[in-house]
Amino acid sequence: MEKQPADISLTPLRLSHLHQGPMQHKAVGIPAIVSSVKQMLTYMHAKDAWKAAFALNQKGGFDCPGCAWPDPDDERSQIGEYCENGIKAIAEEAQKKQVTADFFTQHCVQEIGSWTDFEIGKKGRLTQPMFLKEGATHYAPVSWDEAFEIIAGELRNRQSPDEAIFYTSGRTSNEAAFLYQLFARMAGTNNLPDCSNMCHESSGAGLNDTIGVGKGTVSLEDIHEAELLIIMGQNPGTNHPRMLSALEKCKKNGGKIIAVNPLPEPGLMYFIDPQNPGKIVTGGTALADLFLQVRINEDVALLKAIMLLLLDAEEKNEGSVFDKNFIHAHTAGYHDFISNLKNHSAEVCIGQSGVARELVEAAVALIKERNKIIVCWAMGLTQHKNAVDNIKEVVNLLLLKGSIGKKGAGVCPVRGHSNVQGDRTMGIWEKMPDAFMQRLQEVFHFEPPKKHGLDVVESIKTMHAGNVKLFFAMGGNFLSATPDTAFTAQALRNTNLTVHVSTKLNRSHLVHGKQALILPCLGRTEIDLQDGKPQFVSCENSMGVVQMSKGVLQPHSKTLLSEVAIICGVAKKALGNSTTINWDLMQSNYDHIRDVIEKVVPGFDNYNERVRKPGGFYLPNAAKEKHFNTKNGKANFSVLPLPANRLADDEYMMMTIRSHDQFNTTIYGMNDRYRGIHNERRIVMMNEADMLAAGFTKHAVTDLVSFYDNTERVASNFIVVPMPIARKCVATYFPEANVLVSINQVAHTSNTPASKSVVVKIRKHNT
Repeated sequence: MEKQPADISLTPLRLSHLHQGPMQHKAVGIPAIVSSVKQMLTYMHAKDAWKAAFALNQKGGFDCPGCAWPDPDDERSQIGEYCENGIKAIAEEAQKKQVTADFFTQHCVQEIGSWTDFEIGKKGRLTQPMFLKEGATHYAPVSWDEAFEIIAGELRNRQSPDEAIFYTSGRTSNEAAFLYQLFARMAGTNNLPDCSNMCHESSGAGLNDTIGVGKGTVSLEDIHEAELLIIMGQNPGTNHPRMLSALEKCKKNGGKIIAVNPLPEPGLMYFIDPQNPGKIVTGGTALADLFLQVRINEDVALLKAIMLLLLDAEEKNEGSVFDKNFIHAHTAGYHDFISNLKNHSAEVCIGQSGVARELVEAAVALIKERNKIIVCWAMGLTQHKNAVDNIKEVVNLLLLKGSIGKKGAGVCPVRGHSNVQGDRTMGIWEKMPDAFMQRLQEVFHFEPPKKHGLDVVESIKTMHAGNVKLFFAMGGNFLSATPDTAFTAQALRNTNLTVHVSTKLNRSHLVHGKQALILPCLGRTEIDLQDGKPQFVSCENSMGVVQMSKGVLQPHSKTLLSEVAIICGVAKKALGNSTTINWDLMQSNYDHIRDVIEKVVPGFDNYNERVRKPGGFYLPNAAKEKHFNTKNGKANFSVLPLPANRLADDEYMMMTIRSHDQFNTTIYGMNDRYRGIHNERRIVMMNEADMLAAGFTKHAVTDLVSFYDNTERVASNFIVVPMPIARKCVATYFPEANVLVSINQVAHTSNTPASKSVVVKIRKHNT
């Protein structure tokens, strides 16, 4: 078996001084206020901190560059319509330190690569374009015009249009995303991978097949009105803290909450509203009425067990549990689904799930009496080989209850990045529908490429094979976000040129092609002036609301360009006279971009007028009205297998997760306050009974090993931390543990990396 060599430039292996305190049982409250203020005052100028905080997520202000949780349709809190991690996001983007040309003169690429991701990110904002020539050790300044010409030259040198890849991060605005995909397609390729390929692609695949829309079907008001919320594979206290206010409103209105997760998280259990003094004094609100501690990737087993017990109750009193009117009028495949469900044993499914029978029965009792049910989920369901089945099984349960297309009911995939859903709406996808491509052709008078492009995993493999000359990333930290770190690093190094449009340094700037460009751009917080006039952009949140975002802070540097200006500058150089688009006009006034979006993308009628209304507008969603745009016009039940997750005695199922001081690959700090972990990220969370059985003591230093593709992948120097996680399950932070995730372990249909179900062995580390 081949052993993958270690590369400390990808993930530094040094350990800090771990301190483990008690796990917290309540989320937010005064500690969140203290943390937010500390972040602002440590990393930002005080004046900028307060100005940005009071414009964050306000009508007429700017959209949080963090998660995609929606803002209230009605009045928004003037004290602060944001969460702790939203403040961390703007403190990261609007930090007072700067990374200038002098910084790169003083520090070579290899030295910067030896720093931790936290250290790299806190060096400051990028201020001018930088170029790394082939064979050079230091980035050096380059003018914008020279940078655009370097990119254009690489595009001209392609033997095939598909030798270029255009990646997109979820923070890119609608306007920039639309121009970006248009430029890529005019350059002849559909190679438009994006971060959705690695997160909610499985949601889109499962939902499109079953209900005909790849998005959620609920509004924030539906969350408030639900009789029952089922939260699966999600840690809202860390990843979507503003969601906790919505959960509290649901409870206040009489709703119940079931939390399903391998690890009990404070944000699932208890919430102290930091803006409500009464709640702070009284200790807050209990959230989850029931916690089901499922084993990693045994959600299908749990859902089948629940549905089998519901079926038993339905057959004893027909029509008392299932919504037969909805099933007969709006669904297809019910009888095949029921026939297959009966082939499974409730006892077997319960045993496989790891949840005690009395708790499953308690969940059934809550579901049986309610029809206004919403299921919310995140990466805990979408990053497995059977992830699409996970989503379809969720839909099966909701269809049985008639909980689609009514107030207070539906599906709620919670997006992890602020405009990842909007980017897809704008055409950032390697396989956009024919109707979209036809409208591009009609409006812009060119023939878009017909062949589907490459997604993230396919892009990495194609780069690794040496078949890509240019890798262009509009935002993000591609290396740290993707699986199989060493394999991905070699893939990037095999290209001629890597280009990253960024606000600050990240590890992807240090693992590069033969040549590399860093193009610094304006952030969401900053004023965007074009031809002396302020511009705004727009974003789409998790619930299909499109609203404006307008920065309020002065740009960090006069040299910075907006994402729109960068795309237009590259397009003018690369496409020359071969395009009919007036890129200068698009850049000068973003209203012109929205005018053409309106002609191409359904649901954007009167875009410029409606987006200027406070709070924006909802995009159409047929499934909300019980209209299902599937092939048969019905919502479809799915016949799905029971996953077979088998582990040897010395194996564990590992999931990669975020710490509380983290958003995606951005590391805000070295603490995970809610879990009681401080000053260290190279940790592996284990059940104490598993530790005892394996002979591991608390804080033992270990190596994690996975075996895929006849390759032994090793992640060294991981400290064992006892945690109340499900038996035979372990959790680690990404990106540190991404090296263990094989590029070939992906979800069927969606091709999403299976980063939440990695079989590992844990060995004592030999120093």
